[in-house]
Formats: sequence, structure tokens, C-alpha cells
Amino acid sequence: MTPGRTLDRTRQELSEFLQLHRRKLGPADVGLPAIGRRRTPGLRREEVAALAGVGLTWYTWFEQGRDIGVSESFLLRVAKALRLDDAECCHLFLLAHGRPPPAQAYQWPSVSPLIQQLMDDLRERPAYVINLRWDVIAWNQAADRLFGFASRALQERNFIRMVFATPELRTRLPEWREDARRLLAHFRCDLAVAPRDDPAIAALTDELQRLSADFRLWWTAPDTGDYSRGVRAILSPEDAARLDFQHEILTVDEHRHLRMVVYFSGQPAGAAGDGC
Repeated sequence: MTPGRTLDRTRQELSEFLQLHRRKLGPADVGLPAIGRRRTPGLRREEVAALAGVGLTWYTWFEQGRDIGVSESFLLRVAKALRLDDAECCHLFLLAHGRPPPAQAYQWPSVSPLIQQLMDDLRERPAYVINLRWDVIAWNQAADRLFGFASRALQERNFIRMVFATPELRTRLPEWREDARRLLAHFRCDLAVAPRDDPAIAALTDELQRLSADFRLWWTAPDTGDYSRGVRAILSPEDAARLDFQHEILTVDEHRHLRMVVYFSGQPAGAAGDGC
């Protein structure tokens, strides 16, 4: 397929997507009075434009799939006006910009009930979901027993922050130096696909450089080529017994960069790193 035809198809899909979601909403859904009979279901274009705070002509051209440039703020205002959820907002950005929205555009991410059920069914295997910034989004009881996610404040529930800036956890990691360097290498690998000007990620790395001399030293050090998204060894919170782990990574939502880290007991000698 030629690039021109691909572009035309994307514009048509964008137009159909916007019309579909506009027609799903009635005036009462967005706090508008229902005045008179409507020949077609849903909101009118002028109502969406007013709710989004954008010009009617510009929104009309956008919905028609015309070749116009729109900003991130324009897309976010339209997404809010159409009551799009995170996945729908992401699809809007992919159609209009060819990439997901910035991470800060979302509310705090969540996982579907089925993903939570999957983790809960792994009763003996610690499992948690992280985003691109390594915020811990969801977890099962086995992971909570091991890491105490539920007892931590939201801003402290970030795995790379926990490893580098939580003394209590550091004392329970018998191979802290090796684990921390592997985790940091993988964290840097993940950030390679993040927007360079993402303020949430910049704030996290700035904070960690203030809180941890080791993070500050290793942050700009050459890559070791040894990666891990989970700790290889940890002392049990119940009896301080050493627990060794391997990990597998499952993609939960590729557009929002949500991954599930599952811990498996046992670490054979010479096991390879997780890879980037």
C-alpha cells in the first residue's frame, strides 16, 4: 500500500472514530439541556467544540479528516469532551499523531479486572504491573507480602525508587549492589522509548539523584549490558530466609507501556539477564 493511501485510510478511521464517540453521547451525558428534537443521535459538532474549547471550524475539519495539524492540548481537550477513557484517548492520539499521548495525560493508570484476577490466581508467585516510569500500578498478595506495596504512599510506590531510596528494602536485598545496577540498566533501557521532555520521568530521576549517591554515580555510567526488571534475591519479611527468583515479563498494554513482572522461585547458576 502506498503512503498516500495509508494516510487517507488513517484520516478516514479518525473521522469515523470521532463521529462514533460523538454519537454515543447525549446532551444529558455532558450536562447540556436537551432542547428540541434531534434528527440524528448524539451531540452536535458545535457542542463538542464548545465543550472542548476549540473552534467549530477547526473541529469540523478535524472530524472530517482534513490534513490539518493539531496540538496535544487540542487532542486532550477533545478526548475530555467526548468522555474518552485512557485506551480510547490513546487510540485518538495514534490516529491523529501516530504515537500515544504523553504519560502525564493519563489519570493514574489501572489494569482491567481480568488482569488483576490473573495476578490473584498466581497465589504463590509474586506479580506486579509497572508502567514506563516503573510506578507499581497493581499487584497480587504474594507481591504485597514481599514488597509491602499497599502500605506505601502513592508517590513512593515506584519500584526503582523503592530499591534506591528505601533503606528498609535495601537491607533485605543480600545482593543489593548487583540487583540495583541490573535494575537501573533496564530502567534506562525502558526510558529510551520515553519522550525526552516527560516531566514525570525527569522529576523521578532528579529526585533519585538527590536521594541516592549510588543512583547519582551509576545514572551516567556506561551500560553494563546486564539487565533485570526484578530483584534476584530478597530476604523474606517473615523469617529473613533468602529467596531467589527468576522473572518473566508479560505485556499488559503496549500503548500505555504496562508490563507484568512475574517472579518464579529458583535461580540457576549462570542464568542470563532479562535483556533490554
